[in-house]
Amino acid sequence: MLRFFRPVHVACMVLLLVACVAPVPQPPGMELPEAASGLNAKAGWAFKRHAVAAANPLAARAGAQILDEGGTAMDAAVAVQMVLTLVEPQSSGIGGGAFLLHASGAQVQAFDGRETAPAGATEKLFITAQGQPMQRQAAMAGGRAVGVPGVVPMLELAHRLHGRLPWARLMQPAITLAEQGFALSPRLHTLLTSERESASALKADAQARAYFFATDGQAHAVGHVLRNPALAQVLRRIAADGSRAMQSGPIAADIARRVQGHASNPGVLTVADLRDYAVQQREPVCTDWKTRFLVCGMGPPSSGHITIMQMLGILDVLPPVASTLVNDLPSADWLHHYLEAARLAFADRDQYIADPAFTTAPAGRWVSLLEPSYLRQRAALVGPRSMQRALPGQPFGAAIAYAPQVVQAEQGTSHISIVDSEGHAVAMTTSIEAAWGSCLMSDGGTGLAGGFLLNNQLTDFSFAPTDPQGRPVANRVQPGKRPRSSMSPTLVFDKNDGRLLMTLGSPGGPIIIHAVAKTLIATLDWGLDVQQAINLPNFANFNGPTALEPGRFPAQTIEVLKARGHTVLQFDLTSGLQGITRTPTGWFGGADPRREGSVEGR
Repeated sequence: MLRFFRPVHVACMVLLLVACVAPVPQPPGMELPEAASGLNAKAGWAFKRHAVAAANPLAARAGAQILDEGGTAMDAAVAVQMVLTLVEPQSSGIGGGAFLLHASGAQVQAFDGRETAPAGATEKLFITAQGQPMQRQAAMAGGRAVGVPGVVPMLELAHRLHGRLPWARLMQPAITLAEQGFALSPRLHTLLTSERESASALKADAQARAYFFATDGQAHAVGHVLRNPALAQVLRRIAADGSRAMQSGPIAADIARRVQGHASNPGVLTVADLRDYAVQQREPVCTDWKTRFLVCGMGPPSSGHITIMQMLGILDVLPPVASTLVNDLPSADWLHHYLEAARLAFADRDQYIADPAFTTAPAGRWVSLLEPSYLRQRAALVGPRSMQRALPGQPFGAAIAYAPQVVQAEQGTSHISIVDSEGHAVAMTTSIEAAWGSCLMSDGGTGLAGGFLLNNQLTDFSFAPTDPQGRPVANRVQPGKRPRSSMSPTLVFDKNDGRLLMTLGSPGGPIIIHAVAKTLIATLDWGLDVQQAINLPNFANFNGPTALEPGRFPAQTIEVLKARGHTVLQFDLTSGLQGITRTPTGWFGGADPRREGSVEGR
């Protein structure tokens, strides 16, 4: 039975104590997409009828307004995404892509609006003239890494199936905010003033520099009213013509012109690529967990659900530890088991998972990676000391035809969770990849100030197409292919009666997988409410060093992990979880204290 707690708890007080811990640099290959901007304690939000959790209060409010007008969860999701394009431009927007799960009762549909590689892309897209993979920053800033955006056509299709209010109505909140302006938030200001190379690259784009920065080159101050007339005009065209406005005409022409015309790092995306983009409706992957729950997520090209459920499945067959929580924090014994399970799951992820249209699943089916007998086989490799680095398994004797992908940074994203009063729910993770994407801003051919940022999703492909032995990497660049993603929109149902129990997800590159896994475990297994679970410190392993959120774990826990063979690094793991759970009286929502998210509803 699920247990629910009042949203007043020690975890929030702990957050207040550690909010001033200095940020720690992220090690090479483990960089996460957005800088930290402090911790703000949140107690969660309770509602009776419907709720919207989003990464910015203005976006959550727009979605709640749509629900108040009689719109569905899908209607609200469209409105939220359009506002996020304006107020959280560094993370997602109409120049990017998304994965979306929609539930009508216990019926789940999965929509793939992930970007695709242009028709002119080749396996050597990120290989230098000297035959070496490019440096990430050199690859991502400019036109080279821009994939064909899919979020608008994906939302249009999902709205056609599950929306109620007119499409044009859903653009209006963002149009109004873009025309009237919104106050620059503290987090957006922090990212604009960051010393990261991405902020410098943003200044190099004339359209972005004129919009985000004052004439002296300094970021606008917190509270500065930022107006975006170009985006307002683009959204009016999308309101009138739907996704056709993005895939042809002046908006498409402007996107292609900026990508191909970049002075130092041009790309190959064309208007024809935009015109030919096709949304994929996929079968959701739904997995039994702990006999009580049905956890549903995206299959490949997302690696999220499979990797999460591999970790949870391995944990379930390991011997139980004496205590999972000690003083309201994960114990060293439990963390050791979790981190070793993560090594095993990430080894399989890097070996096998890629776009299913281009890659053969191990043993002919992706769920072979989740079969109980295979998970028991993998769990048998976990011992009292860390294995340091796990090798991929071979489910049911699957042949290893591909080379494992070497570790490289993965980035991105924002997450939206929504439930409406009729039992419909949305979990949608949406991204332009890195903070500020490709640092290219399109005005949609309007000639006005502002606009929207273009993604750099192609850097989610393996830069190296083969290993030194010449074996191909499953997640290499190929024309029309969708890059592997960590995005993990998740819906959880009660197996006995089919009721929706939870909608959740997170941004954060590969930390998404760990953030969602942490929240599932802490709510459904440990009995915390969703805000308590989100507030817990983050921890991760990507089949290498162990990463812990700085200042959040006792020294004794860290020493025990080191004694067991873990290489422990402490640096910011800036997740952005949004989650909504069912309660006896309605819904309870949580938002990550590491970002600006909130939950609105009625």
